[in-house]
Amino acid sequence: MGEAIKRILIVDDEENTRIGLSKLLAQEGFEVDSAADGNEALDYMGQQKVNLVISDINMPEMDGLVFLREISRKFPSTSVIMITAYGGVESYLEAMNLGAYEYLHKPVRLDELRSVLKKIFDGGSIARVS
Repeated sequence: MGEAIKRILIVDDEENTRIGLSKLLAQEGFEVDSAADGNEALDYMGQQKVNLVISDINMPEMDGLVFLREISRKFPSTSVIMITAYGGVESYLEAMNLGAYEYLHKPVRLDELRSVLKKIFDGGSIARVS
């Protein structure tokens, strides 16, 4: 039997972040798509199975914490890594309480991201830890 597809959705209003993370993750063997905001991402997730979402917290329209709340409600088996350049203790605690798997600071270091991805995907375990 073939290995399961590992699809990651990058959600960030900064195009450079989406492109950079997408290239890195594609080189690591993941199928990667991206969305510029939470609404676009939720539409995508309604049509395509996503194993993991990597989302910025500070986004216009729908911030990352509201987006995380929607993922938890609509797609509870999807893991979420929150990323931010401006994070504080309050946003960290809220993200983790809403079910984020991890909370990373921008710029995201590849070694740190690899470590988190290994924990999420090793052994086929893609369930979110809350």
